[in-house]
Amino acid sequence: MSTSNTTLEPIIEARQLEKSYPQPDGSRFQVIAPTDLAVYPGQILALLGASGCGKSTLLRMLTGLSPSSGGAVYWRGHPLDGESPNVSIVFQSFALFPWLTVIENVEAPLEARGMPPIERHKRALRILDAVGLDGFESAYPKELSGGMKQRVGVARALVVEPEVLFMDEPFSALDVLTAETLRGELLELWLDRKIPTRAIFIVTHNIEEAVVLADRIIVLGRNPAHIHADFTVGIPQPRDRKGPQFVELVDSIYRVLTKPDHKDETISPRTYGPGVAVKPQAVMLPHTRPGGMAALLEILVDQGGRADLHRLAEELSLGIEALLPTVDTALLLGLLRVEEGDAIITPEGHAFAQADIQTRKAIFRKAALANVPLLRQMEQALRVKANRTLSEEFFHDLLDEHFSEEESRRQLETAIQWGRYAEIFDYDAATGKLTLTEA
Repeated sequence: MSTSNTTLEPIIEARQLEKSYPQPDGSRFQVIAPTDLAVYPGQILALLGASGCGKSTLLRMLTGLSPSSGGAVYWRGHPLDGESPNVSIVFQSFALFPWLTVIENVEAPLEARGMPPIERHKRALRILDAVGLDGFESAYPKELSGGMKQRVGVARALVVEPEVLFMDEPFSALDVLTAETLRGELLELWLDRKIPTRAIFIVTHNIEEAVVLADRIIVLGRNPAHIHADFTVGIPQPRDRKGPQFVELVDSIYRVLTKPDHKDETISPRTYGPGVAVKPQAVMLPHTRPGGMAALLEILVDQGGRADLHRLAEELSLGIEALLPTVDTALLLGLLRVEEGDAIITPEGHAFAQADIQTRKAIFRKAALANVPLLRQMEQALRVKANRTLSEEFFHDLLDEHFSEEESRRQLETAIQWGRYAEIFDYDAATGKLTLTEA
């Protein structure tokens, strides 16, 4: 059903759309950098990126659920100006009303729009039949499996006949087989024109899901969110996952996501008011555990020191969400490097993979203090204290200068985990105190 967009006007268009939040010091924490993006009729567009990169925030601004801090959203060439566009959203968490039956859940948006009971009941029955829920009209959500609940969510979104169907990681809460079944059913509805929807916008962190479904894939970078790459998918449907075009495109996306100059290595920029000094940026820690990185390095040694990340993820049954943060950790510590989508172990990484536990800790400690400014700063701050002890809140306040409140907490948790593993300091969870580990 894909249509060339060269002569078509976009249904929804973002022009220099951005999102930021004010901070106590007068600065603004930027989550979405000024972004231009258009959704064209006849296409499935996938927005791909790691967790926390701003995908859902961007989706919410495009649908009018969340206000922007700058720029504007246009519906058929006209600014939204507070109006609700003709769109529907399918959420990851199903978001069904547990006290309503299946058909009552599907009828709910039509009732809210004032549609007469008989008409809305007929329309709900038609869409339930289309998504394979005929016979379950009187069931309650607690009686349904996860896949069936999500079918109800899709039916409720489609019953209002939206021009654009937005889907926010709709299959990520489902098991692999159920998710695959629902993807196939969605494609069938779309390709056979069984739904009046003119475009689908799907947020995902699953590369293969994006390549299976989408006519266009936008890769979102982060810190702040920005368009990192834009792929047109010219592979005919149905798509063969083992086909050379499919595999090459997945590899290309992996290469983009693992480029060393990717902005994921820096924190979100802030906009400061007049007379306010711009604070230096910090390195964002990937939220991973040393044990996961150790396992990755061991696998690379077993594979001769080099592996294609796409094929490695497939062999390990891991998605981008699980693999890339671990890769980022080893990259940050200098234990591997990435070239053209291949992970290549460094001499230091090879030594780490083959070492005993205590030697691994020593290698990790040396690499962390050399490459992770936060851990180096924590070690130095503890060293200058007479009793070599500081409260975790001291370091949280330092992080709060660079990150949002939630991310500051996550960064500190990761830093404490890494520091304890490397025996840089001890941590007492009961008191929230960090104490330097003397050599």
